[in-house]
Amino acid sequence: MRLWHENLIKKLPRQQLLGQHRECCALRGKGWGKPHATVNYVFQYSPYKLYQYHQHVIEEMLNRGYQPDLIWTNPCYRGQSLPPYVNLEVVPLTSPIYPEHDQRYLNECLANLKAKGIYL
Repeated sequence: MRLWHENLIKKLPRQQLLGQHRECCALRGKGWGKPHATVNYVFQYSPYKLYQYHQHVIEEMLNRGYQPDLIWTNPCYRGQSLPPYVNLEVVPLTSPIYPEHDQRYLNECLANLKAKGIYL
């Protein structure tokens, strides 16, 4: 489980981009709040921030001609097995969305991709 540094989303190969979409869907659904070392920071913020991040992923998928289910563009949607949020407060978009996505994290993500033979 990993959320790639948001500056890498437009550069991710197909497999990683589609995997990121699946990861966002899982985290927005039943994965919300379930501890995992590489994504624990996400749970310190409103789920709306994850929605904002996920929208970057969906936008890139659409730009490449992929057809993600657009139900995920609803910030309250949590997947088929959970009810939607009733009152999910809108959070202002920040840059980066998550402060943890700093230069150190970017370098860590690039090293992770390099270990997979992916050079961006």
